[in-house]
Amino acid sequence: MSLASDVDTLTQWARMESPTRDAARVNAMGELMLAALDSDAVAVERIPGRDGLGDMLVLRAGRGAGPPGLVIGHLDTVHPVGTAVGGLPVRQAGERLYGPGVYDMKGGLLIGLQALLDVARAGTATRPLIFALAPDEEIGSPTSRAVTEHLAKGAAFALVLEPAREDGSCVTARKAVGRFEIDVAGRASHAGVRHDAGRSAIREAAHQILAVEALTDYAEGVTASVGLVSGGTGVNVVPDHCRFSVDFRAPTALAACRCAETIQGLRSVDPDVSVSVSGGVNRPAYERSPASAALFAAAREIAQAVGFPLAEAPMTGGGSDGNFTAALGVATLDGLGIEGAGAHTLEEYGLPASIAPRRALIRRLLER
Repeated sequence: MSLASDVDTLTQWARMESPTRDAARVNAMGELMLAALDSDAVAVERIPGRDGLGDMLVLRAGRGAGPPGLVIGHLDTVHPVGTAVGGLPVRQAGERLYGPGVYDMKGGLLIGLQALLDVARAGTATRPLIFALAPDEEIGSPTSRAVTEHLAKGAAFALVLEPAREDGSCVTARKAVGRFEIDVAGRASHAGVRHDAGRSAIREAAHQILAVEALTDYAEGVTASVGLVSGGTGVNVVPDHCRFSVDFRAPTALAACRCAETIQGLRSVDPDVSVSVSGGVNRPAYERSPASAALFAAAREIAQAVGFPLAEAPMTGGGSDGNFTAALGVATLDGLGIEGAGAHTLEEYGLPASIAPRRALIRRLLER
């Protein structure tokens, strides 16, 4: 495909807005991808969506009975419907193509689909190949995780089409992600008449929030943040309830376990107030393994051969479905998608000129 046709395809895909919670649009994005399949050498499996989310697609090519090569992408985006004509209109400006999901990760989907088709048409696969397309990665992959993990077990490698870092580098390690909801229950009373009879849930929550955020240790690479807080019924009422949400990131499985145990073990300072905790580790740590390091070394050599430098990014705090495959011991290389910047913002753009060389990289990795 030419650069012009890449831009045309990616423009069409960006205009098909596909926020996670809109199953119809996520499925429509999947249909656009399937419409680009013009080879009988690629088989399609559709796994019906559930819990109000879209379908998962699994594309298969290649032959043989050996360990498969796994490519991973997601059909959903974070931007609400209307962004493509409102806050982030789809448009080309110089070398950049702006639009919701262009960078994260419809550009990566295009690269992966093209590479899979290249190998399928040429018949050059040395192993079975699987391209898994999740409908819900942006909300933690609640319905697709089990399928992704099932496909990954025994895989030779996993190539994740999340966008390249802004400097073009790829990812060989991601932090674990923990998500928790903390509910605090106290006793309501009139703040002016019977203040002493009340037991403030918000006051207790303040103690607990400080305890949670004290887990942050920049030297270790652990961060803990309370991003949402709600509670109380009125300014003149001692509040009987409060809820807050916790996000933590940890660089190793051990650190993630320690953080989770601390949060799950929270106990109230005021014995008349109760604290309950729900949630857990949403994505396991994706630690850099010797197998992933070897896969990166191969990718760097291929990239050099096809004409571009490929650097290795430091561990990132953002999660992906690569966390799941790496935690299973599968050699995993992430951030192989389009170059650009501005993921999840109204300045998101991709660089279409990066599609062809990265397509060649993915193709060569699939042919190994």
